[in-house]
Amino acid sequence: MSEGKVLGIGGLFIRSTDPARLAAWYRDHLGIAATASGEPTPEGEWVWMQEAGPTVFAGFKADSDYFAADRQVMLNLRVEGLEAMLARLTEAGIEATHREGMDGVGTFARIHDCDGNPVELWEPA
Repeated sequence: MSEGKVLGIGGLFIRSTDPARLAAWYRDHLGIAATASGEPTPEGEWVWMQEAGPTVFAGFKADSDYFAADRQVMLNLRVEGLEAMLARLTEAGIEATHREGMDGVGTFARIHDCDGNPVELWEPA
């Protein structure tokens, strides 16, 4: 009998004044099957089947300047083809900020969703 263990992140829930707009932003710009308040996507999808890989779950000091002080959480998404994705986002008027490469870790770029939430894109080394 299992002693019980966490297998992974089962969901991410973000408050928004317009959940449908926010879900559409993630679908349109990042290809995530995001839903609005538990409603299926226009394609009838309920979940986003992500590829297995590393996940960092880390606390940051309250006074960290790594992301905006008025935000308690920053979403970090593992990506492939970061430069191509950034070119597509730029064409859509989405600016990438805080670009950084870390030896042995990978390359990072920060964007913000339509509600101003920070989203870090990470292409692992």
